[in-house]
Amino acid sequence: MDITTILAKRYPESRWTLDGDNYSGLTWLSEGKKPTKKSLEAEWAQVEYETACEQVEADRQVAYRETADPIFFEVQRGDKTEAEWLGAVQAVKDANPYPVDPATIEPEPVVEVVEDGA
Repeated sequence: MDITTILAKRYPESRWTLDGDNYSGLTWLSEGKKPTKKSLEAEWAQVEYETACEQVEADRQVAYRETADPIFFEVQRGDKTEAEWLGAVQAVKDANPYPVDPATIEPEPVVEVVEDGA
């Protein structure tokens, strides 16, 4: 769990300091209650997912500029086909997939094993 990332994303207007990387080193300087360790832990999976998505977007933008955009301009001049450009766009997407949203993952059902006493 990255406390700094969680606080930056979920409490952007707050003021705080963090000594080390543990919750025990968190000093809350803003008005209001300091978030609990449990509440920060509950946010972590979604914050981690959002951060990963932002990185995918940034990586895709670089790749589009380097590969697909030049082909697009060639399409406009009639030197390449739209299918070639769309293939380049898809190649960028395939090379930079989005992570799986943890909110869409269904938890494994809990199966209770009952042993027969016989």
